[in-house]
Amino acid sequence: MHAGSMNQTTVRTALYQSHISAGANMVDFHGYELPIWYSSIQEEHLSTRNSAGLFDVSHMGLFRFRGNGVRAWLSSVSTQEYMKFQPGSCGYAHFLDHEGNIIDDMIFAISNEEEVLGVPNSTMVKVVFDWLSSNLPSDDSIVIENLSEETSIIALQGPNSGKILKDILGEENDVRRFRCQEIMANRKDLSGWIQGTGYTGEKGVEIFLSNEDAPSLWGDLISHHEVTPVGLGARDTLRLEKGYLLSGQDFLWPGIEGDGDDFPAGFLARTTSQTSVPFGLDIGHDFIGREALLRSMQSESKLWGMECMERGPSPRPGHRVMDGPEENSEIIGYVTSGGPSPSKGMTGIALGYLRNCEAGSEVWIQSSSRRRVRSEVKRPPFV
Repeated sequence: MHAGSMNQTTVRTALYQSHISAGANMVDFHGYELPIWYSSIQEEHLSTRNSAGLFDVSHMGLFRFRGNGVRAWLSSVSTQEYMKFQPGSCGYAHFLDHEGNIIDDMIFAISNEEEVLGVPNSTMVKVVFDWLSSNLPSDDSIVIENLSEETSIIALQGPNSGKILKDILGEENDVRRFRCQEIMANRKDLSGWIQGTGYTGEKGVEIFLSNEDAPSLWGDLISHHEVTPVGLGARDTLRLEKGYLLSGQDFLWPGIEGDGDDFPAGFLARTTSQTSVPFGLDIGHDFIGREALLRSMQSESKLWGMECMERGPSPRPGHRVMDGPEENSEIIGYVTSGGPSPSKGMTGIALGYLRNCEAGSEVWIQSSSRRRVRSEVKRPPFV
């Protein structure tokens, strides 16, 4: 995430005017003009945990995969076995290159036997589209459509999201976690797609609809007394507390520009097993990168959580992690994501790849040139 001055090439979502009207502080986020916060990151974060938050995530991509045998083909190019998912269900997968490196991750939804919807990360839409297109069957039996530009995505997240959704779109559209369906008949006469997914770890939905219809639905949802608009800042702290990966930050495909100055060369080139994400990997089927992934399972370096045990500067991406407080201590890894946790009284938390660690180990995060903060290694989530 980066904030910068707006320029003429910045893309505005269909909800831009709604954000301005709500007093949002806008930033340039990888070429999209999006809200970083409305009231404060902490307030928006806690409102989502305790009631409901509303997010514009229209910068994310949307692909439609169609054709006879589409689930078998997707299984061959990703870490998930799509044949185990029935129509009306969602899942999570990684796409790997032939060396086992993660290109991107994706939430997918099985629409029917011959159609799957997928949500790639905003910065990776073209990269993933090109990679998958290059691996399509030669008989043209599978088609990939990029619906990203014509689709708005609204996320309603939080423990009260189900009740609110029923109030606005009717009981038939209150989908359960990792279930999905077309938007059913409703008083707003909206059509589109709805699925029980999100990036906060809370109960909630993501709603896919036309750019033309998005402002009307956003307006109705934001007018509900239990709903708080939420910007990118709190979206990041919410996902960090749950230990969810951020593409380009917790892993970075070596096929695009490198890791920057904060990490050793190639540090963020990672396999699925190194990310310690258990729910996106099914090694019982053959897929691109599988052999390299199996070899990486013996890697000493794995993604861990860290929680600061004392006050000090918050951990940030690129901070070194040491095995002791002494000057001659060894670097055992680096923070990839970090910051204060609003749900834990602003205690510093972090994700990072560490060598030869286990839950309960003590490590020291070099959070400034003069300060190392003692921290406990944990297996996320933090809350």
